[in-house]
Amino acid sequence: MADYDLAIIGGGLNGVSIARDAAGRGLRVILLEQGDLGAGASSASPRLVHGDLAGLERRHFLRVRSALAERDIWLRIAPHLVRPMRFAIPAHSDERPAWQLRSWLLLYDRLASRNALPASATVDVTHHPIGNALKRPFGTAFEYSDCVVDDSRLVILNAVDAAERGADIRTGARCVRADRLETWRLAVIDRGRRQVITARALANATGAWTASVAETILRIPPPGLRTVQVGQIVVRRLFDTDNVYVFQNSDRRLIFASPYERDFTLIGTVGQAFKGDPAVVAMAAGDVAYLCDAANRYFRERIELVDVIRTVSGANTVVDPAGRRDARDGEVSFDARRGKAPLLTSFGGDVTTARLRAERAVSRLTPFYPMSPRWTAKAALPGGDFAWAQFDAQVDRARERWRFLTEVQAQRLVAAYGSRLQGVLGDAKSRADLGPAFGLELTGAEVRYLMTKEWARFPDDILWRRSKLGLTMSSGDRDALAAFMTMVG
Repeated sequence: MADYDLAIIGGGLNGVSIARDAAGRGLRVILLEQGDLGAGASSASPRLVHGDLAGLERRHFLRVRSALAERDIWLRIAPHLVRPMRFAIPAHSDERPAWQLRSWLLLYDRLASRNALPASATVDVTHHPIGNALKRPFGTAFEYSDCVVDDSRLVILNAVDAAERGADIRTGARCVRADRLETWRLAVIDRGRRQVITARALANATGAWTASVAETILRIPPPGLRTVQVGQIVVRRLFDTDNVYVFQNSDRRLIFASPYERDFTLIGTVGQAFKGDPAVVAMAAGDVAYLCDAANRYFRERIELVDVIRTVSGANTVVDPAGRRDARDGEVSFDARRGKAPLLTSFGGDVTTARLRAERAVSRLTPFYPMSPRWTAKAALPGGDFAWAQFDAQVDRARERWRFLTEVQAQRLVAAYGSRLQGVLGDAKSRADLGPAFGLELTGAEVRYLMTKEWARFPDDILWRRSKLGLTMSSGDRDALAAFMTMVG
């Protein structure tokens, strides 16, 4: 008998979503991630959960409708991570005409759920707060509803839920060889120790490494794929409203500018073909300048290259040749040869459609295993067992329970842990009860929780994936955090 029903290589959003779905259907699951969960493209997304307004221009109406349905599902099952916001598109005659934008938005409203988020509207920016940050030439804008998401924590909480449903999640575990017989026989280096694992089926969910894993580890012909790099920049906060601005650039790309971690703005996305090691992805100076120029076309406050605090980029795999499918869909392929154990390959796609992609992937295994029905569309992620409209009430309850929390601290903690905040703060009566402080927000109690419950091993795991506190933490506090984690670990 095999050790597991399904082994998954890769701990990005695709991999952990498959693990969650399969574990919840009763399969014995192991996930192997050579580094940290979500360390690749899954933590370098534009942080949007949306129907893709630009998809209407390509006449991908069914895909937009499906993505909007997924947006509403994420709002229900992860209300702490996924937040509805109003998106604003300034209109001007140089690009798409106003009538075209308005017709898109009317169709967008029709394709979306009628009782979810507010419908689109036309705004006179000369008498509206969203116009305060814009240059004067823009007199009209269009508003519509979509969502932003903490992409890194979405990965982590999918993994947490998978583990609580019985999945074996291993970070720092690298699969170095996979032999395909009637079952899969995997050679794994797990934190320096070699181990052999058997599984009835295997899923390759390694993102930008999909082709190289197929060729070197699985020893099968690599699928016809190409790798693209996406990137965003982080600058100081450029506007006071909670809107996401959507800018039409001269090359017809749509550029987003989003509120980011309270004091910053995230601007993106720019994409380019990528060749090289996916573990080493950096934005070219030309791409950074492109995003600065796009923002400067619209915002009053000018930004230069020296104002870029951080670049966020990652490589992902898409189907080649381009154009056959919408890149947002991603790809799930299934190989079930007679006498050979099944192989799933899942790659690409965006955050919005990840749950649906995993559901379809696991469903391909139903002829081989008895399993429970589809379930992930109705089950909340850990900490998400409240209505999205009750987020502020959750913050108020947290401040009543832990009176030493400031409003800002409570908002960050609820956004990360939702209704499970008790597991982080316990019965603390003061900040001192939470152990040493690293910067203004991170405490020893939270670090311990992240190490014991969320697989954090190194400071960057906490500062850039479990949170974004690396944006504000001093080098001295980083050193103290590293020393503390060494002591705890």
